[in-house]
Amino acid sequence: MSSTFDVRAARKHFPALDKDQIYFDNAGGSQVLQEVIDACVTPLAAYPPRAYVLGPSTTQLFRNLSFALYDHLSPGSEIVLSKLDHEANVAAWLQLAQWRDLTVKWWSSTDIRNPRLDPNDLRELMSDKTKLVACTHTSNILGTISDIKRIAQTVHEFPHALLAVDAVAYAPHRQVDVKDLEVDFYAFSWYKVYGPHMAVLYAKKSTQDTYMRSLDHYFKATGSLEDKLGLAAASYELTASIPRVCEYLASTPWNVIAEHEEKLQEILLSYLRSKPDAFQIWGEPSADSTKRVPVISFTVRGRSSREVVELVQGKSDFGFRWGAFYSNRLVKEVLGLDEVDGVVRVSLVHYNTEEEVRGFVKTFDETVFSK
Repeated sequence: MSSTFDVRAARKHFPALDKDQIYFDNAGGSQVLQEVIDACVTPLAAYPPRAYVLGPSTTQLFRNLSFALYDHLSPGSEIVLSKLDHEANVAAWLQLAQWRDLTVKWWSSTDIRNPRLDPNDLRELMSDKTKLVACTHTSNILGTISDIKRIAQTVHEFPHALLAVDAVAYAPHRQVDVKDLEVDFYAFSWYKVYGPHMAVLYAKKSTQDTYMRSLDHYFKATGSLEDKLGLAAASYELTASIPRVCEYLASTPWNVIAEHEEKLQEILLSYLRSKPDAFQIWGEPSADSTKRVPVISFTVRGRSSREVVELVQGKSDFGFRWGAFYSNRLVKEVLGLDEVDGVVRVSLVHYNTEEEVRGFVKTFDETVFSK
């Protein structure tokens, strides 16, 4: 005996079906979703429509980008990589350098306590053979802000040189304007900006058209970055949450966020500065919001970073971390630290309160320096 299918009961499990659109494409297609994200991401980060692609992580997006630049990075070319970077913006380029017989030049800093990416140092590394420079907008350990606009101007003094910027540690703290920065490529992770575990990569349209190959099927369109690099890799379910994140971020001016975060980081940094015999601050020691974001790393003299973090966490509700945080080259080769034990890192954002940071300082001091 046949039973009757209750379509109304089934439809209650699909919230999208309450909208005006009638779906004859298995709960909708990417075009509708793309239009939603265009309306959200473009004003949020000044990303021109269709000049960006969503993906599972910044690491994956940079890897895809490296494949797309395979032809541009021809044998004998030179690339410049930063030692202050997360490995996401290093490993892909090193692999391509091996495959394509590229010369790799390392951009570092002589100041080991407060390393910075100096455009003048970069210029000394570049030549007419330079095809790519990869660097960070803000180190995920140091918190120091790089002058990306000046760096971009330096890179573009050389013909055919492109700039790829990792902004994962910067985007949670400041508004991004890729057109003003004049970068070729710029990426950040949505999960660091209070959203889903996804990332976004921008590519300047003229750079796309001149230097990039498509990674998709031969019969697919190639007019947008999504066409070239998307590979159907963005989760529609996760992407659907991004407009809510954008609405939240649009509710508070970015300059107000910066001012609040400056107060937060001054509480912790002033404490660290008050005990120079006990602490080494790695990165910008001042709380000036034009120079740093509140990603604060330090070591305690004579103590391992792991020991310190586990000691404080074992006696409190404060959550912070120790290690190299995928910036192993920075920790080992620039700071001269053990790349496993690394640093103690406290990452503050605008939803933290001054009371919380003061409480952390008090608990840390009483726990670590108790007799």
